Amino acid sequence: MTFRDAVKAHAGGLNRLNVYPVPDGDTGTNMARTLEAVVAEMESAESDDLDATCDAISHGSLMGARGNSGVILSQIMRGIASTMKSVTPDPDDRGQRFAAALQAASVGAYQAVLKPIEGTILTVVRESADAAREAADGGGTLLEVARAARDAGQISLDNTPELLPVLKDAGVVDAGGAGFLLLLDSALYVIDGEPIPEAEEDDGSGGAVGAAFDAVAKRSSDVEGELDVSEQRYEVMYFLDLRDDRIEDFKQGWGAIGDSIVVVGGDGLWNCHVHTNDIGAAIEVALELDGRPKQIRVSDLFEEVVEEHAKREAEMTGAEPPPARIQPAAAGAGLPPVTTAVVGVCTGDGLVELFAQLGVQGVVTGGQTMNPSTAELLDTVATVNADQVVILPNNKNIVPVAEQVNALTSKEVVVVPSVSMAEGLAALVVYDPEAPCDVNGEQMAEAAESVTTGEVTQAVRNTKTDIGEIHEGDWIGIVKGDGIVSAADNMIESILRMLEEIMSSSAEIITVITGEGSDAATTDAITGWLSDHHGSVAVEVHVGGQPLYPYLFGVE
Repeated sequence: MTFRDAVKAHAGGLNRLNVYPVPDGDTGTNMARTLEAVVAEMESAESDDLDATCDAISHGSLMGARGNSGVILSQIMRGIASTMKSVTPDPDDRGQRFAAALQAASVGAYQAVLKPIEGTILTVVRESADAAREAADGGGTLLEVARAARDAGQISLDNTPELLPVLKDAGVVDAGGAGFLLLLDSALYVIDGEPIPEAEEDDGSGGAVGAAFDAVAKRSSDVEGELDVSEQRYEVMYFLDLRDDRIEDFKQGWGAIGDSIVVVGGDGLWNCHVHTNDIGAAIEVALELDGRPKQIRVSDLFEEVVEEHAKREAEMTGAEPPPARIQPAAAGAGLPPVTTAVVGVCTGDGLVELFAQLGVQGVVTGGQTMNPSTAELLDTVATVNADQVVILPNNKNIVPVAEQVNALTSKEVVVVPSVSMAEGLAALVVYDPEAPCDVNGEQMAEAAESVTTGEVTQAVRNTKTDIGEIHEGDWIGIVKGDGIVSAADNMIESILRMLEEIMSSSAEIITVITGEGSDAATTDAITGWLSDHHGSVAVEVHVGGQPLYPYLFGVE
């Protein structure tokens, strides 16, 4: 519980160690949620028996692991728990036992990863364990062994940018490794009352974690290099029922279609994590081995935003959470029957209202990493007053989830694979409530595909990209398929550079969706520039209210 509380306190700082400069890091959040599941399992066990507690830690960490960092952390916790089972109270053996537990944690973490990469949490755990083993072999007490592990871990963490160029280019240490050090801090607190480093509430970098970030950033500020953002777009996770003797074949199958592969578990039950561009193949690998994947979760790594992180952190801290996914009164209640109804996914009060005005009968608020489940979409489909339904996911991550709905309902459901709010709005322009869903689906998909989209947000740290250096606080323009195309220290300059990239001679209309952080002066400057440089293009401005991205654009 001490470790859980420490990670919760430092979650914001760990999140800030994300390599990509948009505000969407989630290592701290995933580790904290993983530990929440461990604590919940321990509390439900309601036992003071050490073996039962260790079993609860193992099971809770396996079933509750979130994200790549959470899955690796779960294997670390399982390694420690399995070693500590049936420990004798002999004080002379505690240092040796603790060192053995860290060794098991390191071995388990490396085994979980198909292609281990040095300069990550794996290195920090291994070098901490090696130092613990050396201290224990030298006759060190439990306190001396734990302190040796912590000191070596700090050195290892500080060195991660030297082993992993992407960290050095971004000016950060490994976030997972920083989170692991909090485990050793917690151990020292329990053993000897040594205070755990406090996270500074006003410091977005998170206290001691932020100090590590700042120190490495200073050391690497003059390093030449280019940020290499992963080309794998999706994070796919699921639990897998599969015979133990087939798990290596499964890992190799995933190795052919993705990276960041972590597989933990045993006795026929595995928690699996991969980054890939092919969601279907990530599932088919399991099926071809007669495995049964369940509780499938997919996240779009290119489109994650802090809205979901704020929701998760609110759940952990007790703060007021952001608005939950809702099915407003417009979801079939009191509306006349139509041949085809539309269920749309969107975020931002303005967009929810706009969707309703455009005839959407069911709205599920969400998007980015706040992805609705198939069950939530299914429930909304059930409420609309039509036997045929078109779903607008408006996020590439939600498309495969939405595509499961048709097989689960007696209604006829067609998914228009819209991947942004701008595409969803374009699709709604041609929506005909009295046309059958297949006709609507074809015409709406064609309209959505005709849109080029862009968005602007603020960089959360210094880094280097294909377009040059980006500094913390810069406004960056991101275009679907092209990544970051503009950066400037003021919003309007970055936006205009991005618009030059996405405006074409064939453009007929541009949709501008304003979000939190937009203002009238900037909006006027955008529309004025469009009038001066693309006077023949119609401009539509809508108030969206989406977080973190003050402006979204769609060019048709």
